[in-house]
Amino acid sequence: MGEEKPKPSGVWPTVKPFVNGGSAGMLATCVIQPVDMIKVRIQLGQGSAGHVARTMFRDEGLGAFYKGLSAGLLRQATYTTARLGSFRILTNKAIVANDGKPLPLYQKALCGLTAGAIGACFGSPADLALIRMQADATLPAAQRRNYTNAFHALYRIVSDEGVLALWKGAGPTVVRAMALNMGMLASYDQSVEFFKDNLGFGEASTVVGASAVSGFFAAAFSLPFDYVKTQIQKMQPDATGKYPYTGSMDCVMKTMKAGGPFKFYTGFPVYCVRIAPHVMMTWIFLNQIQKVQKSVGL
Repeated sequence: MGEEKPKPSGVWPTVKPFVNGGSAGMLATCVIQPVDMIKVRIQLGQGSAGHVARTMFRDEGLGAFYKGLSAGLLRQATYTTARLGSFRILTNKAIVANDGKPLPLYQKALCGLTAGAIGACFGSPADLALIRMQADATLPAAQRRNYTNAFHALYRIVSDEGVLALWKGAGPTVVRAMALNMGMLASYDQSVEFFKDNLGFGEASTVVGASAVSGFFAAAFSLPFDYVKTQIQKMQPDATGKYPYTGSMDCVMKTMKAGGPFKFYTGFPVYCVRIAPHVMMTWIFLNQIQKVQKSVGL
């Protein structure tokens, strides 16, 4: 019989969930970035998915679909690293407190809410840079910020607006992240248990099925908050220095008055197509990373 590989010791078991989560999120972002660009343009009122895609390709070229990729990767390196890592830490501790038994759905949801808030606090600056880079081409030439990459965007924001401006829109960002992660994280763990224990699915089909469920609930829970967050983060003052919204609640009220509750679901099909595959690929990449690490004893 072969010798049993020694279990990892030191700080690695603690940082492993964070490293794995961030790596999986960054890999997924590289694949989904073009759809994310289209989603932002739709929310900014530039038309349907097909119209936006054709216009971007005709007027800005193929590179326009990857504008903001550096900010997207930075966002995953902060936001997803923090949320997936903290979620796994929280659920592991909760399972220990529950005498090793599977957690009920409400406890998974609470862990997801907490992990989402933690991740959003770390990832808000990169998220702001990403939204601004993606929306820049929609502004008049005189108002464009012309950030060259994520770090240039962060430097300019601090230089022009102050350090606290990095967390502009952080309130709706945190709320959106809490909603998304409650839908994404809790539903994934619950679905894994259901597919594996109740339906007898194998590992691959369990991961794919649970990932699809997770992606749908992440999109459905988070889009209204994402819409408000985008409107707050991309707003600019008018000629008198007045912003269109005084805050997230003002944005909610004005949006409700102008378009009703369904206005918050503007671009839902594209948003779902963007969020669900990203969520699915994040879980699939995470599963593969964990399998590779297990095979080499990490």
